Amino acid sequence: MTQETKKAVIVGANGIIGGNLIRHLVEIGGWEIIGLSRRGGASEGKLRHIAVDLLDAADAKAKLAHLTDVTHIFYAAYQDRPTWAELVPPNLAMLVNVVEAIEPIAPRLEHISLMQGYKVYGAHLGPFKTPARESDANHMPPEFNIDQQDFLEALQKGKSWTWSALRPSVVIGYALGNPMNLASVIAVYASMSKELGIPLRFPGKPGAYHSLLEMTDAGLLARATVFVATNPSCGNQAYNINNGDLFRWSEMWPKIARFFDLEVAPPLPMSLNVVMADKEPLWNAMVKKHRLAPTPYADVSAWGFGDFVFGWDYDFFADGTKLRRAGFHDYVDTQEMFMRVFADLRARKIIP
Repeated sequence: MTQETKKAVIVGANGIIGGNLIRHLVEIGGWEIIGLSRRGGASEGKLRHIAVDLLDAADAKAKLAHLTDVTHIFYAAYQDRPTWAELVPPNLAMLVNVVEAIEPIAPRLEHISLMQGYKVYGAHLGPFKTPARESDANHMPPEFNIDQQDFLEALQKGKSWTWSALRPSVVIGYALGNPMNLASVIAVYASMSKELGIPLRFPGKPGAYHSLLEMTDAGLLARATVFVATNPSCGNQAYNINNGDLFRWSEMWPKIARFFDLEVAPPLPMSLNVVMADKEPLWNAMVKKHRLAPTPYADVSAWGFGDFVFGWDYDFFADGTKLRRAGFHDYVDTQEMFMRVFADLRARKIIP
């Protein structure tokens, strides 16, 4: 590795965020990349994958003991649990285990990037102050995002490396088998509606159809993450990152329906987790009929996350100007983003 080459560890390499970050680093060049995940992946070129159980401190220390030349750690791993309190132990432990395995043995470490979200502002609990700003006060715990940041802040004191926290809205991009994949939820729900010959109904709470919200494109997030991690002036700070526009489902939903050649019927509140529970035979029939990629229903059906997002019957957005003031000016049109991701899912033969 030359002195100019940077070496990144991507934690959560197979997710929407980690996968898009890897693609961005490959495209811009100048990086050696180590992807960490439970199931690993195919190594090629400057990318190498390591399968590791980050909940096991001993396994993490053993598998990562050779990463003495790492310059950047990008943390984007997540494990889902049934309750907010149960989310804390595993998600804090994974960060602690990977950092404690690498930080003491990597003298060239420059930066640790932490992926957070609007949970920091209590967005998941109910109506919160909008636009949310990085300077807003923390809310009543439990909250693993806050605990993770507290850990990094404490560890960084007196060290030469810096940390940052990126706070995106709902991240939209390609990834399968992910518990937080809204694009797949909408695409499969719409495709099944078409297969059944029924119109596309918004399934969320009535108030959610008209609330203001925003999204974060996965590619935009990757570019912002690297920008922050490689600019010393951004160190030891948190940044909101969103597409830069706001929308309402009442305006976006008909446009999504048009992409799938569907009519729109009035919203009908229903739990996707319930009404889609019996649809695996339909999905398997669609895969065969339309010669789709043989993707298990469980890998395309993050219905619980869809219910979560479509249940926000309150405004859901944050102020993204701090990152722009720091010098990052990229933005994405949210309607174009949805259509691009749906077209990509179609091109990959994930949906008809």
